[in-house]
Amino acid sequence: MALAAGTKLGPYEIQSPLGAGGMGEVYRASDTRLERAVAIKVLPPAMAQDADRLRRFEQEARTIAALNHPNILGIHDIGTYNGAPFLVSEFLEGVTLREKLQAGPLPVRRAIEYALGIAQGLAAAHEKGIVHRDLKPENIFITRDDRIKILDFGLAKLVRPEARGESAETLATGTLAGVVMGTVGYMSPEQVRGDVSDARSDIFSFGTVLYEMLTAQRAFKRETSAETMTAVLREEPPELTDTGWQGPPGMQRILTRCLEKRVERRFQSASDLAFAIESLSGTSSAKSVAQPAARRAWLPWAAALAIVAALAGGAWWAGRWSAARPQPKFTRLTYLQGYVSNARFAKDGQTVVYSAQWNDDPLQVYSVRMEFPQSTKLDLPSAALLALSSSGEVELAVDPVYHPNFLSGTMAQVQMVGGAPRSLEKEVIAADYAPDGKALAVVRHANRKVQLEYPVGNVLYTTSGYLDYVRVSPSGKQVAFVEHPVYEDDRGWVTVVDAAGNRKVLTKEYGGIQGLAWRSGGEIWFSAADEATDQRLYGVDLSGKMREVLNVPQRTRVMDIATDGASFFRTSSTGRRLR
Repeated sequence: MALAAGTKLGPYEIQSPLGAGGMGEVYRASDTRLERAVAIKVLPPAMAQDADRLRRFEQEARTIAALNHPNILGIHDIGTYNGAPFLVSEFLEGVTLREKLQAGPLPVRRAIEYALGIAQGLAAAHEKGIVHRDLKPENIFITRDDRIKILDFGLAKLVRPEARGESAETLATGTLAGVVMGTVGYMSPEQVRGDVSDARSDIFSFGTVLYEMLTAQRAFKRETSAETMTAVLREEPPELTDTGWQGPPGMQRILTRCLEKRVERRFQSASDLAFAIESLSGTSSAKSVAQPAARRAWLPWAAALAIVAALAGGAWWAGRWSAARPQPKFTRLTYLQGYVSNARFAKDGQTVVYSAQWNDDPLQVYSVRMEFPQSTKLDLPSAALLALSSSGEVELAVDPVYHPNFLSGTMAQVQMVGGAPRSLEKEVIAADYAPDGKALAVVRHANRKVQLEYPVGNVLYTTSGYLDYVRVSPSGKQVAFVEHPVYEDDRGWVTVVDAAGNRKVLTKEYGGIQGLAWRSGGEIWFSAADEATDQRLYGVDLSGKMREVLNVPQRTRVMDIATDGASFFRTSSTGRRLR
């Protein structure tokens, strides 16, 4: 339905055409009431023939309009004209991502910025139950001031293009199993099969778009649509390094997880995906070197605040508290904006020693008393805290190298009162002292693997993924840690190993797991989530018996537990202070 200039759709006057496609025709128009430019998309007339589909379209449009997210095209109004539904949206000036990619692959930093904007827009929509189902470069707009806008959100679910078959790049849509929907080459495997799809399909499509931003090549482009869909089901795109791309190695891991054929192996939420991308925002090369500028790059995404929870009451320990029973008391210990890498209780149970990077300062080790939350910088070199012994030895990671979700460095030993550090081991990720203050458990890189040693030099376990939050049990006979099967990816589970190297997995795999500590009595507490908005503090014993201890804010990590039961957590927010 072509509309001439001057045509009026209620208060909207058509000025000129902007484009057309399987989802309808788009026009620039003037809102005569508010005297502003708007965009109008007139949808296929066939859609109005089905009253139920029209009702669902109106309902979905209202939901999208309520999103009000900076990375999603804003919807102002809906209506019908000569039997055809139309959408009124904000008018954008700029280019689509497809047009941008005609000049070649995007610079690394620009690609990361755009990817983060897309992921954040997806996360906002998915939280409202809205799935795009047709994410592709044509549906991503870059404004003149370089902001990302996702177009046509929710419409792929509602609009059935009349064109079908091999000649139509955008295939028919629907909500029932057996109906193929999406765009060839950007559809997820479940969309290709005609299975029911959900938000994780958008994550696969995001992966194809990200691949194209980085390489200017389509991940699954073949000669025909049928061959392309077969590639989506059975093949993997070339590794980034095989295309000549140079950038942070974590990007390949993010891509691989987005493009998993099985939905349960992908990022389980766009929020998790956005968090993973944020961790790359400070890197621009394949080598992650801890230069001062690179350290400062952590600050925009990690406004970390250490919090102590003084826990009391047997009913609370059992996880069955009520208003009539003692509640946990939380005391805030730090008030600056920055990044807290690690924290431990000192022997007295009242002093917390931690390493942090506040504002633009270098990474330093501090101490703070629970009764007087004023931090004091210790007379130690710039480094990350690894471990603290009962006799006052401190293990530091000097010259730290930052990775997504963890850091590593040369482990050096020094007294808490100060002095020159003595280097011990290289490429150490985590460490912990046994209760006797002598034996030390260490996780470090060795022979292109990550291995656990306890004591140092005695290898108990090796993995091609990585391990962190290593903690020696109160008895000194077991070592617990968080095991991540994919390097630099934070999904994983809790594992325990004894002195003979007998390993036991205690929990299921979580989409994100960060933080672990032993509690007296042999229980292990850890922070985990299946979804980024579903963070919880759990307890598990050595038999694998689980219990939920507490709902905790997003990105809250248990760091340590004192012998009297007090524990403390590190919490973080993205780009804003915790309130």
